[in-house]
Amino acid sequence: MKTIGLIGGMSWESTAEYYRLLNELTRDRLGGLHSARCVLYSVDFAEIERLQVQSRWTEAGEILAAAAQALEAAGADMVLICTNTMHKVADQVEAAVSVPLLHLADVTAEAVRASGLRRVGLLGTAFTMEQDFYRGRLEAGGLDVRTPEAEGREIVHRVIYEELCLGIVREESRTAYRKVIEGLVADGAEGVILGCTEIELLIGSEDSPVPLFPTTRLHAAAAVDEALRAE
Repeated sequence: MKTIGLIGGMSWESTAEYYRLLNELTRDRLGGLHSARCVLYSVDFAEIERLQVQSRWTEAGEILAAAAQALEAAGADMVLICTNTMHKVADQVEAAVSVPLLHLADVTAEAVRASGLRRVGLLGTAFTMEQDFYRGRLEAGGLDVRTPEAEGREIVHRVIYEELCLGIVREESRTAYRKVIEGLVADGAEGVILGCTEIELLIGSEDSPVPLFPTTRLHAAAAVDEALRAE
């Protein structure tokens, strides 16, 4: 099995999900006591979040690029950025290493296409929903992407940073997310991308009338597929 390199800590709540999923999926594929070969570089999210708010993306990219280099030096055969939002600096990270970067948006677009759907809603941080680095990549992958109205985007973003990243899961927030999803479906969404790794801590298939695309699980599954792929 190839070694999977994880740039995590953004937040550590979702990175823990990555670790669990990678190991469960590897066990399911190989059986017995098998677990994933992986190395993790966990950054201080407070530092990254401060740079996000100040739009100092290049500096944040430098931190993640250094993390990727450390993972490659530790033997990683591929790199995953364990957050949707920080794929804004994916090109900067990819340029810093010689091993492949498994891009989360590409994995997600492939999963949506494989399901036979094209028109999807996107939930995530305000950066992910409103900027082109992620949505544009999905659209380049053949998808028609819808995002919530301004009020819905504010709710989704606030819950991520003020609750989910802190491990807080509130029923009131689940209800609010359900309403946002209903709005996306009313706007024509045939499915909804959970485009923030923490959202999967709050929302599951029972919360949506249309298929959900959980990006953490999709990313982890693609990493295991790649790690077990024969040369």
